[in-house]
Amino acid sequence: MTVWLVGAGPGDPGLLTLRGAEVLARADVVVHDRLSAAALLDLAPATAERIDVGKAPGHARLTQDQINALLVERGQAGQEVVRLKGGDPFVFARGGEEAAALSDAGVAYEVVPGITSAIAVPAYAGIPVTQRFSSTAFTVITGHEDPSAGEGTIDWEAAARLGGTLVVLMGVARWPRIAERLLAGGLSPDTPAAAIRWGTRPDQVTTRATLATLGDHPLESPSVIVVGRVAGTELRWFEDRPLLGRRIVVTRTRTQASELKRALGLLGAEPVEVPVIAIEPPRDGGDALRAAIAGIGDAAWLVLTSPNGVERTFAHVPDTRALGGVRVAAIGPGTAAALARYRVVPDVVPERFVAEALLDVFPDPPAPGADARRRVVIARAEEARQVLPDGLRERGWDVDVVPAYRTVPAPVDAAAREALATADVVTFTSSSTVSRFVDAFGVEAVPPVVACIGPVTAGTARDHGLVVDVEAAEHTIPGLVAALRAHLAPAAPSRPT
Repeated sequence: MTVWLVGAGPGDPGLLTLRGAEVLARADVVVHDRLSAAALLDLAPATAERIDVGKAPGHARLTQDQINALLVERGQAGQEVVRLKGGDPFVFARGGEEAAALSDAGVAYEVVPGITSAIAVPAYAGIPVTQRFSSTAFTVITGHEDPSAGEGTIDWEAAARLGGTLVVLMGVARWPRIAERLLAGGLSPDTPAAAIRWGTRPDQVTTRATLATLGDHPLESPSVIVVGRVAGTELRWFEDRPLLGRRIVVTRTRTQASELKRALGLLGAEPVEVPVIAIEPPRDGGDALRAAIAGIGDAAWLVLTSPNGVERTFAHVPDTRALGGVRVAAIGPGTAAALARYRVVPDVVPERFVAEALLDVFPDPPAPGADARRRVVIARAEEARQVLPDGLRERGWDVDVVPAYRTVPAPVDAAAREALATADVVTFTSSSTVSRFVDAFGVEAVPPVVACIGPVTAGTARDHGLVVDVEAAEHTIPGLVAALRAHLAPAAPSRPT
């Protein structure tokens, strides 16, 4: 067994290396810092123990000696241990001390380097740390020294004479004195300087000034400070993302949340998972669904209304040839895409992704006869609107509604309530997410903006007394994201040329 010293990168979970993700996926224990992105912990197995040893200014859950002892203890116990550290383990992260402790104890360990904030954070602020003909070198210095050490051990006046770019990590608390000494070392007061707080994360904020004036701004930790000509460069890309800094609650089940989270993250938002529903087998254990599929050859149509319905239904289909002669209808492209994974192309997908639209395009049943098949099997959630089965029966079809799954309330905790308190938007992708959310948290916990995937979900939200601010024109995840973007970040007016 091994202890892995893994660099988590500066904050954006996408900057974790492939090697880091690989060892996290098989960890028994994850010992993590405060600055590690929470989403990275989800890469570890659900059964893995997670131990937070993060340090905050003026407070540490464990001392460094205690962390070293913990790693040795778990390593000697034969566990796969991942020590997840912000940035790179060997760049001002005390990874060398942890490695030495493991080595002294005879515990096997490996180092997985991470992307250091000294380079990544300026890049996310549009600042290259080197630039041809202006900055051909860069120096990384820690500003975090023992306050009792007086002036400390760093010769800041000498650093000022190095030329190139200075990158100061953990220097906010001592910045006024650092700036004073850099000026004393000969740097011009007009030298560009920038401080990037929470770099690479959705709440990134960049303060641009000069060496003489940066301290006039309210700087906060954790920040990376860049001093030099390159700090005046503003190649904006990350902070121009249309949803940057928006905290958007995703109420889908954890297994279904990834598509929406990914799309929101690409636009700069901070997706916050607060799953309010979970998917479980129907109360009959799936008996009705199994029986319906066993006799599906006698049906004229199989109707599926959601991806969940597809997955649960095809778990009982031994061979897609069993559907020979049976036509298939799907509500929505998500349902059609789920069918495509089983090499099934639906015969009917209405343009609008609601039951009423399927009724509009569904054919009439054949005339009664010996060979006429008039049976329609609808596999759907245990609790759902009766619009579709009632409408088909009125048209003369024999309708067999079978529960494929049911939605149940997901457990909620204090962390979910805390996340809601600071969120900007809540998204609802089904009526069940609306109802479960209100039951769990109450109307008063709803964030300022309510976004719904379509009219049925929006109707349920209004029935619960919510004001719907965003309703997707296309009732899909991409449609919901597009509607959110249009509402929260309307296109800027064109600039005169």
